[in-house]
Formats: sequence, C-alpha cells, structure tokens
Amino acid sequence: METIIEKARKEYHKELVSLGILTVDANGMPSNADKASRVSVKFATDIAEMLSAGTQIKAGGQTSGARFEEANVTFLRRTFLQMGALRPGDWRIERLGNRNALKTSSFQQYEHLHYLDELTRKDRKLASMLGNDYMIAPDIVVYRIPETDEAINAPVCLVNGSVAKEAAIRKRFNGLPILHASVSAKWTMRSDRAQNSRTEALGLIRNRKGHLPHISVITGEPMPSRLASLALGTGDIDCLYHFALYELMDSVGSSGFEESKELLEMLVEGKRLKDISDLPLDLAV
Repeated sequence: METIIEKARKEYHKELVSLGILTVDANGMPSNADKASRVSVKFATDIAEMLSAGTQIKAGGQTSGARFEEANVTFLRRTFLQMGALRPGDWRIERLGNRNALKTSSFQQYEHLHYLDELTRKDRKLASMLGNDYMIAPDIVVYRIPETDEAINAPVCLVNGSVAKEAAIRKRFNGLPILHASVSAKWTMRSDRAQNSRTEALGLIRNRKGHLPHISVITGEPMPSRLASLALGTGDIDCLYHFALYELMDSVGSSGFEESKELLEMLVEGKRLKDISDLPLDLAV
C-alpha cells in the first residue's frame, strides 16, 4: 500500500517538473546542473531522466526560487500536518515573502526584533553599530499556535491562573505563535548560497529568546562536493535535505566517480544529508 509520504514525494517531483523548476533544455541541459562541470551535468541528467523531466522552458531565477519554496510548502503540508498522533497541536506552514505580513518578529522567540528594528530606524548611530545581522528572513516557517487552558487541561488539570504564567504554549499569557522550524530552500548550492543559509541559521541561533527552532535546508544541488560545503560540520543547521537523494545516490553509485561516491556516502552515513521524505518525520521530534 502506498503511504502518505511516498505519494507526497511523487507528487512533489511531478510539481517540480510541471512548474518549470526541474527541466531539461533543448540541448539536454538540466536546470539544476552547472554546465561547466561534467560531474554536475552527469548527475543532474540522470536524476532528470529518473523523474521524467521533459524538455520545457525553465522558470526564471527569482520565479524558480519562489516556485521551489511553494513546492516545499505544499509537500510539508501534505505530510507533516498529517502527524497529529506524533505532534498534536494547531500547526501552520507558510512561505515568508515580501507580501506576507508574517515576519520572523511575529513569533514568540523573536518578538524583540521588531522593537529593535524600530529603534534602529530612528537612530542612525545605533543602526551603524548593530548593522542588520539581527534581521532574519527564513524561506519557509513551521509554527504552532498557542493552546487555550481548556485544551491544556483536557486530559487532566495541569494549569490555572496562579502557575506557569510565562509558558509560551499558553494562549492566555502569550498570544504569539511559536516558531517550530525554519526551512531554507535553495534549488542549487553555489558557494554564496551556502553561506546565506549559514548566516540565516546563525541569526536564528544568536537572536532567539527561548526555544531554538529546527533549522533545515532543502536543495536540488546534484554535486556532492557542493552539498558537503553546507552539510559538513555541526552547530548551525540541523541537516541538509535533498529533493531526490535516492535518485542522486543511484546516479553517483553507478557513475564511476569514486571521490563523489565516497563523499556522498560519508554525508549520508554521518546523518548530515537526508532525503526530502525524512524531513516531515524529523520535524515531528
């Protein structure tokens, strides 16, 4: 029997093709390949063939990035929101964009950033001292709405008006949603984009008050060496997730590029690189 995650993964790949994100041009060049790299073209071409990516017009740079984010939001909604038994609660998954009123400072752990932003707008000296390193803009957020006391006390009476007044989960004392996860979506992984993901992660770590959200990155980058530039090491992101890791492993394993094979195996065995299908369950922890 086909599972929810298995079905969602297949639909996710079909949407990446139909949205013009995963494409192959008239010259046979996949949209996520670096045409200057024989290794990149090889792995990207194999993945495109496995996922039945046809020849079509590639979405533009900014358009492609936004569509990739939306595809990941859809995938997470189809999977993570079905895990009520593992993670009960009122959960929301959104893409943060310029038109979205929801910002990082909208969440309980980062509420103070709104106040700090207002101060720096009024005080140029303060702005020059602080810079804008505190401003964090994740691509995708997973958050939880605080619970009423009635919901918290449903099985047994846990709280009343005299205790637990600062608990973030209590809607009575905290009206702001709680950021559970920040997900960065990078279709390809050039050095500057890898650095951007690390900068976002460090901003979330350093500027929080309270619970640290999950910090993950999803990518379509086919080159193991570029994946390693972000996946290796610990302390900033939880894990790097590949949009088609199983297909990439098949391609690399049969390619004869031993260095790429060893590097990819190290990333996977070291739990630094996982498939997109692992992300919903990891977020349930």
